[in-house]
Amino acid sequence: MDLGQSRRGVDMGPSALRVAGLHLRLKELGHHVEDIGNVSVRQAEEQPYGEKSAKYLNEIAETCRGLADATERSLAEGFVPLVLGGDHSVAAGTVAGVAEFYRRQNQKIGLIWIDAHADINTPETSPSGNVHGMPLAAILGLGPSELANICNFSPKVQRENCVLVGVRDIDANEKENIRKAGIEAFTMRDIDERGMRTIMEEALRIAGRGTAGYHVSLDMDWIDPEDAPGVGTPVRGGASYREAHLAMEIIADHGRMTSFEIVEVNPVIDEHNRTADLAVELSLSALGKKIL
Repeated sequence: MDLGQSRRGVDMGPSALRVAGLHLRLKELGHHVEDIGNVSVRQAEEQPYGEKSAKYLNEIAETCRGLADATERSLAEGFVPLVLGGDHSVAAGTVAGVAEFYRRQNQKIGLIWIDAHADINTPETSPSGNVHGMPLAAILGLGPSELANICNFSPKVQRENCVLVGVRDIDANEKENIRKAGIEAFTMRDIDERGMRTIMEEALRIAGRGTAGYHVSLDMDWIDPEDAPGVGTPVRGGASYREAHLAMEIIADHGRMTSFEIVEVNPVIDEHNRTADLAVELSLSALGKKIL
């Protein structure tokens, strides 16, 4: 899906990850893998974008409802859902499906949002109207309602179990939304000063406190464009190659990840599929690959 942002191309991200050998490399790691194919998405050229404050919102919500069903079904069948984006608006569907599965068992989930951006805008605060900047707001129940009410409950994650990691490009009004939501946010400065291990251990503690486990939502623009040039919205000053792997390895060590998604790979502006290759490597690290 690329309906959530202005720059085209991230809809080809899942294909780039498949070309980079994700399926085979996961199998080599010892996992049983089933690729259920692409979730249906309307094309931008098929219809007008609707309201300027939230472009293609109804079409995005339709796709996210389908994704929520697929994610919940995957968990019910005993799998760990691995969702390939697409722009980050897909997370509203992924997290809805995971949260609904555990809600039916009277449990709740945590959320680790690893991203250069906070994605906590609403239609009222967004300067662009691009919905890929709104999924975290929807997950926390701030709106828009079309995304916030998927699976007919809200919020999907309690604020005390939601944590942002590595943010460095936050809109002015988003800062107020972060304060209003009351969630923990670790910026790149926190990582610079305290180190990746300390930040990740604290993030996992927050997301895991009183939960069945946590969903990990990884936007590839979290990583510095030097290592990940092919992303939807690149921002200088991100995590290094090794820092990114360390974060994923720590997640794997804790063993409480319920589900994982990796988004915003844009092969149109990538260099020889470098970003997709790195995305596959990070997925492997999150799912248990070790150096030794």
